[in-house]
Amino acid sequence: MKLKIHVNDTTFTATLEENSSAKAFAEFLTQGDLTLDMRDYGSFEKVADLPRSFPRNDKQIDTDAGDIILYQGNSITIYYDKNSWNFTRLARIDNVNKKRLQQILGKGNVKATFSVE
Repeated sequence: MKLKIHVNDTTFTATLEENSSAKAFAEFLTQGDLTLDMRDYGSFEKVADLPRSFPRNDKQIDTDAGDIILYQGNSITIYYDKNSWNFTRLARIDNVNKKRLQQILGKGNVKATFSVE
């Protein structure tokens, strides 16, 4: 199962992690697409609150452009730059780099739709 993220006119495909958080998020998305208003935070990620909490598998990690992260069980982030913290990685966007993500995500808020295929 793959995660799909639609932002503006671009659809990304992401490979889900093998953990209970990613599994629960994917199962949630089988009920229907999830569209979120994501706000820029720290000039390195887009973040949005989720409609419910998901299990956490936090560990100290270094993020990179393309990481989809569950933060504190109830927020989701799309990273377009680096960070290091206790996070749960949900997925990683396939075949994308920092420059491309920054172009698509742009500055300010974006609307992102998450689904599974």
